[in-house]
Amino acid sequence: MEYQVGDKVVHWTYGLGEIVQLDEKVISGQTAAYYVVQVGELTIWVPQKMAGRSSLRPPTPAREFKKTVSILKSPGEPLSADRLARKAMLMELMRDGRLESLCKVVRDLSFHGKSNRLNDNDNTILQRAQHLLLEEWHVSLAVPVQQAQHELKMLLEETPQSSKS
Repeated sequence: MEYQVGDKVVHWTYGLGEIVQLDEKVISGQTAAYYVVQVGELTIWVPQKMAGRSSLRPPTPAREFKKTVSILKSPGEPLSADRLARKAMLMELMRDGRLESLCKVVRDLSFHGKSNRLNDNDNTILQRAQHLLLEEWHVSLAVPVQQAQHELKMLLEETPQSSKS
């Protein structure tokens, strides 16, 4: 997908940003085109050839966003009791950058935290996933972040018990 200056984008690692410039750089004798993306106070250069599912995507449209966040109301999937296996699985979901995956991470860690103490890694991943989710919620549905936080909390409270008890 081609982006233009001013377009809002979601970077799979850094979250919601805006294309602020189209740039060309010569690296190792090769000229490549880059999107210059401003994410908060961070500026990143994303090769245009790599933009797409692997690094940049547009914010989820409102209708699709509402359908996707319904994942938050579905039963949480049990997570591994082994902290390293759990971290690896959650990080793999976070790496794919899809809204659906963010929702699953938030849902499953929130569910896991109801019956288990979350360790530092769990809490870090949960906070990061919630932050990325709320940024996109704010933009996709054009609601204040505080409203998005409230709606997220309400959806998670509606979550039934695990589908695999």
